[in-house]
Amino acid sequence: MEFRLFYDGPLKSNRGPSDKQALRREFHRQLKDLVDRKPMEPFKRLVKAKHGRATLIELGGFTFVPNITERLAHVAMLSITLLTPEEPGRAVTQAGDLDNRVKTLLDALRVPKSLTELPRDDRPADGETPFYCLLEDDALVSGLTVVSDRLLGRKVAAATVVLMIHVVPQATASSIGEMRWTSI
Repeated sequence: MEFRLFYDGPLKSNRGPSDKQALRREFHRQLKDLVDRKPMEPFKRLVKAKHGRATLIELGGFTFVPNITERLAHVAMLSITLLTPEEPGRAVTQAGDLDNRVKTLLDALRVPKSLTELPRDDRPADGETPFYCLLEDDALVSGLTVVSDRLLGRKVAAATVVLMIHVVPQATASSIGEMRWTSI
């Protein structure tokens, strides 16, 4: 099921754990809303039952649940539209180069790999157990396109962006148990 994530706020290159966790929290709220919808009921049941096919990663008091996981044999194609207040050609110089801003974003879309990737003494807030992330690992991104354009009609800091992330999950394998049989 394809879906889109949205973000409106600062996105700088080479950011630390606090900035990435702030982004993660924004995406968690949207992914939680997605999981609470009817088409995602089977996934939500796996998570609640702590079923072996669901990936639950305990780290620093958080229980991270990625939507795209190796265990579920999924990858994702991401198409990112990144709007900035900068003029064409300057998106790679003012608030950080484009590739490092995208790397910060990809880090925020995945589960942290170690405690050093979480802010010190950070704990889940209300509604953050479990804590949903898009990706188990950014290696599960099978394709990535980024279009950068001008953010018009607003006076904002150079680091401010508006992002629309189109997520296209893709199965990399299937099992007989998952196949739906129809009669002819």
